Amino acid sequence: MNDVVYITGHRNPDTDSICSAVSYAEFKNKMGVNAIPIRLGEVSRETQFVLDYFGVKAPKLVETVKTQIADLDIDGVTPIAPETSLKTAWSMIRKNNVKTVPVVDDEDKLVGLASQSNLTSSYMDIWDTNVIEKSGTKLENIVDTLSAKCLYASEKNPKFTGKVVVAAMDAESAGEFIDKGDMVICGNREDAQNVALKCGASLIVVTGNHLVNDEILQKAKDCHCSVIITPYDTFTSARLIPQSIPVGHVMTKDNLVSFKTDDLIDDVREVMLQTRYRSYPVVNSENKIVGSISRYHLISESKKKVILVDHNEKAQSVHGLEDAEILEIIDHHKIGGVQTGSPIYFRNEPVGCTATIVASRFFENGIRPSKKIAGLLCAAIISDTLLFKSPTATNTDKLILERLASIADINPEKFATEMFIAGSSLEGKTPAQILNQDFKPFTMGDVKVGVGQISTMDTEGFEKVRKDVIELMEKTASSDGYGLVLLLVTDILKGGSELIAVGDHKDAVSRAFNVTLEGTSAYAPGVLSRKKQVIPPLTAAMTAQK
Repeated sequence: MNDVVYITGHRNPDTDSICSAVSYAEFKNKMGVNAIPIRLGEVSRETQFVLDYFGVKAPKLVETVKTQIADLDIDGVTPIAPETSLKTAWSMIRKNNVKTVPVVDDEDKLVGLASQSNLTSSYMDIWDTNVIEKSGTKLENIVDTLSAKCLYASEKNPKFTGKVVVAAMDAESAGEFIDKGDMVICGNREDAQNVALKCGASLIVVTGNHLVNDEILQKAKDCHCSVIITPYDTFTSARLIPQSIPVGHVMTKDNLVSFKTDDLIDDVREVMLQTRYRSYPVVNSENKIVGSISRYHLISESKKKVILVDHNEKAQSVHGLEDAEILEIIDHHKIGGVQTGSPIYFRNEPVGCTATIVASRFFENGIRPSKKIAGLLCAAIISDTLLFKSPTATNTDKLILERLASIADINPEKFATEMFIAGSSLEGKTPAQILNQDFKPFTMGDVKVGVGQISTMDTEGFEKVRKDVIELMEKTASSDGYGLVLLLVTDILKGGSELIAVGDHKDAVSRAFNVTLEGTSAYAPGVLSRKKQVIPPLTAAMTAQK
């Protein structure tokens, strides 16, 4: 995933932020770059209407661009089932030159780890003759481990409830050691085989690949005793049979240390410093095994690659931006505080919408955007310029919209009406949704300022939640350290905005816009653009009061 480039707009994304990210991702993909659009917040009603109208899915919600395990080239693994024999597990460990093998259930979910240490410990510990019974070993495991051939199985999945006995002495003496349900290892001596059957053995292992005569085989069937023959001698068979027990009997299943693909590398490194395992299993969100990670993987840690659209200030961008590699910035706002470690492609133009710049990138390179993307770009331009009512609108925006509209096959005026009606309703919205719908933090002088904006054709609906919104603004100013929180309630039809201000520096609003606050609000006719008509005069007023 190291070649992926993530394209993101700002936090609390508006229509331009989302549509520009999706559209620029298509442009980069057409240019041969593996680009993926992402978003940093919930999609507004207006934006959702646009996405649904043109049949486009919302970008994936991402919380951080700090390096995660998913960004590393981790080792692939071949997991095993709990029923796998110790012999097979050991063979896989040696073949793949690893220290551990993950054990998964029928749904490929991690249930344990089989390591060299617990496999060798189980084999080197004092031999327990009842281990086959205790571990629930299946006949197929025994057959596989002993490279045996099954002559008769007493049932489909016979269960062994006794101990393992080697019938190396004379038949009469052997009978003293054999109990009902035992597994008996013997050669081609018929007297020993008869004694085993007489004593009620559940399994006879005939060594040396010796044949079993029909009479013995029939007696075995009558006694419901399974019979297998192995090419190994008696000593080797006795040594190997413990390796037939299932790995689930000896695996580590408590206090497993594993990681998820979305775990941050910083957190992974901290855990590794506190533990001493050679490798660690990695699972996905469903706890299904996807690979393993070791300390050496962290050495080659690579940063996520990102492109910022519709913003260039760190406070407005994705969490972890300082740990990512910024490749490009496409924006139409004032230049903020994003710093890069090397030169990048930075395109900042005084136009009404970032989508105008994105569309220009298509046309300048002789690339025609798809019909869906042309529609998204149209919607973004209409939204950000309020269909050219905003003072930020330029002739460039108008020319680009005209060109895009022909590709998207839409009527801009008709579409704008539908979009604004769908997106401006405040019905059912909480105070938090209203305030944070398009909220951006700024630093003006030494003061932290937050400016939100909602554009609506439903100003009456705002009156129902006005008191609660103001209370939330005051709480936000207090808890988050804002000297001023300003909300613009922009009336699309009337062509102006109500300015609602709270905080210790709310008087700056009066100076900036030459209005008188009545309590917490004042109406500013003709004020539609936060970028062009609000931030510059407010910054000047805040700076002048120092």
